[in-house]
Amino acid sequence: MNTEQTIAYSDAALFDYLDRASDAELDSLDFGVIAMDDATQVRRYNRFESAAAGLSPDRVIGHALFTVVAPCMNNFMVAQRFEDAQQDGSVLDDTIDYVLTLRMRPVKVKLRLLARPGSSLRYVLVHRQT
Repeated sequence: MNTEQTIAYSDAALFDYLDRASDAELDSLDFGVIAMDDATQVRRYNRFESAAAGLSPDRVIGHALFTVVAPCMNNFMVAQRFEDAQQDGSVLDDTIDYVLTLRMRPVKVKLRLLARPGSSLRYVLVHRQT
């Protein structure tokens, strides 16, 4: 089985890759992937993010990202950008410096926020800085 990463965090084609990737392909990535539906319920959660955050997929998948899983992202910098893109019917592809604070010591990360009109999933990608 080939688990070699085939795409980078900053790749312009990342949204298309994530939309068609298998669970094994998501698990081979060296950054966190959290996919949610239009109601912000987590639908996909890769191995990297599970290990880094210390949250099992069972505790995350099917739960509201911004109120249950990661309320530290329920603000104008993250959640509001998804809401605005959904209301405007616009593409969202923003990368921001962020500090995660829930259930852990503060951790500096880069978040890449991805959404497209008509797609069933939206993504929060987490790149942990070393």
